[in-house]
Amino acid sequence: QVQLVESGGGVVQPGDSLILSCAGSGASLDYYTIGWFRQAPGKGREGVSCISRGDGITYYADSVKGRFTISRDRAKNMVNLQMNSLKPEDTAVYYCAAQPVPEADTILVLEHNYDNWGQGTQVTVSS
Repeated sequence: QVQLVESGGGVVQPGDSLILSCAGSGASLDYYTIGWFRQAPGKGREGVSCISRGDGITYYADSVKGRFTISRDRAKNMVNLQMNSLKPEDTAVYYCAAQPVPEADTILVLEHNYDNWGQGTQVTVSS
């Protein structure tokens, strides 16, 4: 069973950038599809981005397309989420999730597809 720990959250101003990291332990993330989700105050958890096991396929929610980039660092057993041009509406707790999949090009967009979750990291975008 993989354990996930997110880091990199913080308080930034609109237009700033952040890099969130999801570090895996107990198993190699090479065998997992990885997703990033977020939950804003008073709202449900929404999918932000996902990367396939083989890195060939990525998904971005319309609200972050063109601003966020998901990538793997296989040497560090980590998946990163580069967030640029941050907006106040990006304020949320960000979670990474992992699910082992047999196919290299599988992406999983929905929350219920994932069994392994990190504890979350807070991102606040405010002037």
